[in-house]
Amino acid sequence: MRIQPQTPEHEAQIDALTRAAFGGAGEAALIGRLHADGLVRLSLVALDDRARVIGHALFTALAVRVDGRPVDALCLAPVSVLPAWQRRGVGGRLIRAGLAQLAEAGFEAVVVLGHADYYPRFGFAAALAAKLAAPFSGECFMALELRPGALAGERGSVTYPPAFGL
Repeated sequence: MRIQPQTPEHEAQIDALTRAAFGGAGEAALIGRLHADGLVRLSLVALDDRARVIGHALFTALAVRVDGRPVDALCLAPVSVLPAWQRRGVGGRLIRAGLAQLAEAGFEAVVVLGHADYYPRFGFAAALAAKLAAPFSGECFMALELRPGALAGERGSVTYPPAFGL
């Protein structure tokens, strides 16, 4: 398996795998809206030995403020893996590769809404996101600092772009 940035040739395969992974078109349509709105900061694919897309992770711009100051933050959504490749480490490799590249690029934080038993293994924590006013809350709403202290402060907010339809 190889992890690399998405190219235009991967678009149809990403659409198909996202529909298969989520059992519908909702997340695939979200990906299209995020691209159309120019919000994509990193889109990674996992390729099998025949160069077929078996996984995808998308990181997009997200407005986050803490104590009135902007944080250079991203949203991780969605992460998709073909059903035949799930539970084989594909998603984890995509997430780790993405977080490493984003930290190197100077981004400060990443926010995710996802499974509370999955994302903490990458450093995401609900406690870190708890002070962020957002359309979501609870153990599935998590954040990760790529720069230590990036989310330090009393309170903050997350404003999702219209592409999310919230």
